[in-house]
Amino acid sequence: MKGHAVCEAPRPRGRGFPVRLFPFVLCRSRQGCEVKMIELDQLSKRYGHLTAVNRLSLSVKRGEVFGFIGPNGAGKTTTLRMIGGVLAPTEGSIVIGGINIVQEPERAKRQIGFIPDRPFLYEKLTGMEFLRFTAALYGHGDGVFNAKSEKVLKQFSLWDWADELIESYSHGMKQRLLMASTLLHDPEVLVIDEPMVGLDPAGIRMVKKLLRDLAQQGTTIFMSTHTLGIAEDVCDRIGVIHKGVLIALGTLQELKHRAQIEEGDLEEIFMILTEAEPTV
Repeated sequence: MKGHAVCEAPRPRGRGFPVRLFPFVLCRSRQGCEVKMIELDQLSKRYGHLTAVNRLSLSVKRGEVFGFIGPNGAGKTTTLRMIGGVLAPTEGSIVIGGINIVQEPERAKRQIGFIPDRPFLYEKLTGMEFLRFTAALYGHGDGVFNAKSEKVLKQFSLWDWADELIESYSHGMKQRLLMASTLLHDPEVLVIDEPMVGLDPAGIRMVKKLLRDLAQQGTTIFMSTHTLGIAEDVCDRIGVIHKGVLIALGTLQELKHRAQIEEGDLEEIFMILTEAEPTV
């Protein structure tokens, strides 16, 4: 077809789905694939006279770790909740893996794993019972559940606590359990709000490695964080939002150019970029 090409990259982790046709893409391996897994177009969210997110447009490709940073109240969590299907946008569109989340929410959400900044769990369940509940929500029977539950609990150092009530877990353990449950259905897209909250240094190191490993396998990751050093270490590209407006977007080197500095870390870049008022 003229103007179109076939993406020949296999679907991640052998899920048995057919390879789709994506427009304007040609790649033969996951590592060079330019498939857009998240597409935001003129996305806005208003609460009365308050505009939390204002005409946000960006895209994130398959296998990319995208960082979303900004001051408190900038619109980060609102954006992530819209991408995760928790909030409906006032205007604009959200397309996940070629599926419009407003028009086909169930199909789009099957591709998404959403991890909020504060874990909301059923604390009278055990860790294993919560995983079974989560698997059932996605329509997975005992076959998938039995194959994956032990693996993810061990991966997040929770196997010894699998039969303990969640109310006995520490905050960090609850955060790790939420991450484990999110990976049960092999999401194509991970949306994570403050992934390191409540984690100890060993947990932070484990999650950083996990994010990079998932990206290598083709998972797309959209994460917000106030821990700029982690964003600098993990993310391929970073977007800076301020007062609901995307004011900068690019790699660390591109952000340095935008901030007109040659040296310096992401914290310095962030302070320079957010000093000025965004233009609408």
